[in-house]
Amino acid sequence: MTALGPRLPARATEVAEASGTDRRLRAIIARMSVEEKIGQLFVTRVYGHSATAPDQADIDANLRELGVRDAAELIARYHVGGIIYFTWAHNTRDPHQIAGLSNGIQAAGLAQRVPLPLLIATDQEHGAVCRVGKPATLFPGAMAMGAGGSAGDARTLGRISGAELAAIGIRQDYSPDADVNINPANPVIGVRSFGADPAAVARMVAAEVRGYQESSVAATAKHFPGHGDTSVDSHTGIPVITHTREEWERLDAPPFRAAIAAGIDAIMTAHIQFPALDPSNDPATLSRPILTGILREQLGFEGVVITDSLGMKGVRDKYGDDRVPVLALKAGVDQLLDPPKLDVAFGGVRAAVASGELPESRLDESILRILRLKDRRGLFARPYVSAGGVDRIVGTRTHLAAADEIAERTTTLLANPRGLLPLSRHHHRRLLVVGADPDSPSGTTGPPTTVLARALNQLGFRTTVLPTGTLPSQALIDRAVAATAGQDAVIVGTYNAGAGGAQSRLVAALGRTGVPVVHLALRNPYDIAYLSGYAASLATYSWTDVELRAAARVLAGRARPRGRLPVAVPRADDPTQDLCPIGYGLSY
Repeated sequence: MTALGPRLPARATEVAEASGTDRRLRAIIARMSVEEKIGQLFVTRVYGHSATAPDQADIDANLRELGVRDAAELIARYHVGGIIYFTWAHNTRDPHQIAGLSNGIQAAGLAQRVPLPLLIATDQEHGAVCRVGKPATLFPGAMAMGAGGSAGDARTLGRISGAELAAIGIRQDYSPDADVNINPANPVIGVRSFGADPAAVARMVAAEVRGYQESSVAATAKHFPGHGDTSVDSHTGIPVITHTREEWERLDAPPFRAAIAAGIDAIMTAHIQFPALDPSNDPATLSRPILTGILREQLGFEGVVITDSLGMKGVRDKYGDDRVPVLALKAGVDQLLDPPKLDVAFGGVRAAVASGELPESRLDESILRILRLKDRRGLFARPYVSAGGVDRIVGTRTHLAAADEIAERTTTLLANPRGLLPLSRHHHRRLLVVGADPDSPSGTTGPPTTVLARALNQLGFRTTVLPTGTLPSQALIDRAVAATAGQDAVIVGTYNAGAGGAQSRLVAALGRTGVPVVHLALRNPYDIAYLSGYAASLATYSWTDVELRAAARVLAGRARPRGRLPVAVPRADDPTQDLCPIGYGLSY
C-alpha cells in the first residue's frame, strides 16, 4: 500500500508482450539508427489532404513550418512515429479522402529503411471537439453523455466512433476526457468533461475506453493528473491546481485509475502546475514525480504516455523548445505531440542523446511501448484501409440512429414552472428562434439557430430565425423584441451567457414581451443562473446537430427529457450555494 492507494494489477497483456511479440519488436528497435529512434517518439501535424500531392497552399505551409513539402517527405526525413489530423490542416475533408491520406502515410512509413507503420491520431471527443465531421457519425459530447448517465451508451459511442475512425485509418483517439470539471469557470475543459462527480466520470471513462479499444482504436485519457479545477487555459497560460494530495486522490485520480483498470492504451499529460504533487512548479508534462512517481509507479500504468501539444504556452514558459522534449522524456513521456518547430525539438533530443543526458536505452523503452501499442491495435498486420470499408462502416444508418437515440437521453429540463413544455403545434405553432450562433463544431451543419429551426419545422412548427450572436447590441435586442409580434413562443439559445452580459439582457427583454420564452443553454448549463424572464429552460451541453435535433424532439414532446445534471449549477448571487445540484433534472 502506498500513500496514494494500492498499486493496480499489471496489464493482462504483460505476459504476451514479454514473450514472442516483445522479441520481435526488440529486434526491430535493434535495427534502428539513433535518428530513426528519435523520430519514432514524435507525433506531428502535417498540412494537406494527400500524403504526396497536397495543394500548393499546404505545400507552402509545410515548407514554412516543417521544412518539407508533404507527409511522405516528412516521414522520410524525420522518421516520425505518428501524425495528428486537424481540420485546419486540411487533413479531414471527407471519409474517402481521409482514408487515402492514411494509406499514403502508411506507404511512406513502410518504405523506410526500417519499415514501420505510423500511429495516426486525432481529437475526436464528440460534442465541442471533433475533427472528423459529416458524413461520419457524430455523438453528443462528454458532459451530455454524463447527463445521460449510461455507461452502456458511452461504450456504444466508443465502439461506433472507433470503428469509423479505424475505417479511415485513424488508430489513436485523444479521448476520453478524464478531467473532473468541478470549476464552472474552467475555460478549456467545461463540457468536454463527463461531469463533477469523480465516481460517475470514472464509470463513463472506463466504458468509453472499452468501446474504443474493442474497435482496435487506442483510447487516450486526458489530461493527467487532472485539468478540471482551473480558471486558466493551458493553451495560453500555465494553470495552477491548488488541490492537496488528498483532494487529488479523491477528486482527480478516480477516472485515471478507472481508465488504467479498463486497460487503456495511452494517457495524455496536462501542462499544469500541481504543487501538492510536485513542488518544483514544473508543468506535469515535465514532472518526473508526477509521470514516473505517480502514474507509472503508484498507479501502475504500463502503456504509452503522450504529452499534450508542445505548442501550448503552458509547457513553453519555463524552458526552450529544444529542452521541453528532453525534459518530457526524462519525466517519463513516450510520445511528443506536435512541437511548434519539429527541427528544433528533434535537434534537442539528438543533442541530449549525444551528450549522454538521454541514454539510448531510454529511447528504446519508449519505442517498445509505442510499438507494442501499434502491434496491439493491428497496425503491423493491417496498416491499410479500403474504400469498401469506408462505405460499409462510416456514417451508416444504424450508427446515425444510435447517435440520435443516445442524444435523446441527454437533454436536461432545468425549468418548466408553468408547464409550457412540451410545446403544442396547436397552441404554439409559430416560433421565433433567436440567440447565439457560435461557430459550429467541426463537421456539423450549423449555425445552431438554423439547425434547430429546421428540426422544429420538420416536426410541424412554423419558425422564424433571427441570429443575435454572443454579444447582441441593443439595436439587435430591440429587433428581436419586435420580431416576437405574432409569435406563439420564443426559443432563445445562449452560449456562455455570464453575469449581466448582453445575452442575459436579451433573454430578459424577450421575457418582458409577454410571449412565452424557452431558453436553451447551448454549451454550459451554468447559463441559467444568470438569466431571468424565461418560462422554461433546457440544457443541451453542445450545439452539434445531433443534440439540437434531440432538443427539438423534446421541445415538441416527441421525446421526454431524461438528462440529469452531471455538474452543479451555483447561484449567481452566492456561488457557495447550488441553484441546481448534481443529479437535478425535470421531466414530463
